[in-house]
Amino acid sequence: MGKRAVVLLSGGLDSATMLAIANKEGFRCHALSFEYGQRHNIEIESAKKVAKAIGVASHVISTIDLSAWGGSALTDDIEVPKDGDMQGIPVTYVPARNTIFLSHALGFAEAIDARDIFIGVNAIDYSGYPDCRGEFIEAFQTMANLATKAGVEGDSFTIHAPLIELSKVEIIQRGLELGVDYAMTQSCYDPLRDGKPCGKCDACRLRDAAFAEIN
Repeated sequence: MGKRAVVLLSGGLDSATMLAIANKEGFRCHALSFEYGQRHNIEIESAKKVAKAIGVASHVISTIDLSAWGGSALTDDIEVPKDGDMQGIPVTYVPARNTIFLSHALGFAEAIDARDIFIGVNAIDYSGYPDCRGEFIEAFQTMANLATKAGVEGDSFTIHAPLIELSKVEIIQRGLELGVDYAMTQSCYDPLRDGKPCGKCDACRLRDAAFAEIN
């Protein structure tokens, strides 16, 4: 059946590709998604579709209310920037989100005797988030092996970030090779009332530009 792995699954383009990669590598994948007070909560429905279509051993949807303190356009009453008018680290950055998500994934992994965790961060075509960098992933893996019973006993964890050095075009091409149906994914930060993508936010622009490049 392969080694168990916890896969962080948002329902977006990147995480769908990453799940397909983990499956291809022979892992028995346990998907973990979060309802964290995000305005684009429709991504949870996409995550369910992706998990079902690509295949997982289990799919846990955990609730963490990051909107309790806000601080981001995704969790607070702050307008999502459109048409590329973001400079520096954008307001769509959610404070410590990937640290929080990976911490939950670490607890889940140790509980089910998994030692591999997959996260779909990307340091090439991304919005400047500090928790999407290789340095962060390396630091978290070090922390994971210092902070857990398994880690200190020598049964170490590995944090996999297979997309981190790929462009958005390369990610899509890899997913298509693995049969990923991107129609079921959701990337938009500020979807319309009917669930359709806005087409103007940073996530939409990166996605649309990549698909346009590969026709």
